[in-house]
Amino acid sequence: MAALEYYDVILKPLVTEKSLAGMGEKRYTFLVHPQSTKVQIRDAVEKMFDGVRVEKVRTMNVPGKTKRRGMIFGKTAKTKKAVIQLTEDSKDIELFQGL
Repeated sequence: MAALEYYDVILKPLVTEKSLAGMGEKRYTFLVHPQSTKVQIRDAVEKMFDGVRVEKVRTMNVPGKTKRRGMIFGKTAKTKKAVIQLTEDSKDIELFQGL
């Protein structure tokens, strides 16, 4: 596979009740490329959002769910989530301000 650029790493923000509760503590959740590393995720967030400094990155691999349609079984695609903890002196991410 070709090398991932920073704009390929972050796929979309993940907005759930739990992720919205963490925003007060400068914790944000994103869906990321399944083959991205913590260092690539940190660099991508710092390049995409101005004035943001990342303190910690936590990642988790989410396996695909088994789905059924009649007698046929299949699986959905596996994904990867990243929880980003910003430093205290960092700006907030503007993407989540209206929520």
